Amino acid sequence: MPLIRETILTTADKQGRIHIAPLGLIAEGEDWIIAPFRPSTTLDNLLAVPFATASHTDDVRVFAGCLTGRHDWPTAAAEEVPVPRLAGALSHAELAVVEITDDPQRPRLRSRVVRTVTHAPFQGFNRAQAAVLEAAILVSRLHMLPRDKIEREMAYLKSAVEKTAGPREIEAWGWLAEKLQAHFAS
Repeated sequence: MPLIRETILTTADKQGRIHIAPLGLIAEGEDWIIAPFRPSTTLDNLLAVPFATASHTDDVRVFAGCLTGRHDWPTAAAEEVPVPRLAGALSHAELAVVEITDDPQRPRLRSRVVRTVTHAPFQGFNRAQAAVLEAAILVSRLHMLPRDKIEREMAYLKSAVEKTAGPREIEAWGWLAEKLQAHFAS
């Protein structure tokens, strides 16, 4: 199995409108593979403007927020690519797409790291942050996973949130729980 690093990926369309989305980047040698599912704004943007920034953050609200309709996160200019980074990132990598392998479901865009920058120290995750990240991945796959699997995993993850969460993790968990409740009610 490959290493997958969960990031906040920022892309832009030809008009400069940015799109912020959580996405796991797949390690392949010194490159990163961006593999968004079709259809997606991320994919459309990368085909139009083949650059991205991968922001690394310990604020799990960004992951949860992007999946629950909260896309307005502050950004800052990148130095080597025409796509901004997440302003609150602990670090970021600026990426240039160098090869595209088409696929009807999930194209693979090989991306070269143009620049990496560290902005603040990483002081570790608590269990609630990891639980929110896993819950966000479940929410991103509501259309692919059976309801009972999602409910079992969310029940297990809830324990870590109840025991170790700070205010940010509680807020993020609440957003994801609301999204699940609305999805299952429909």
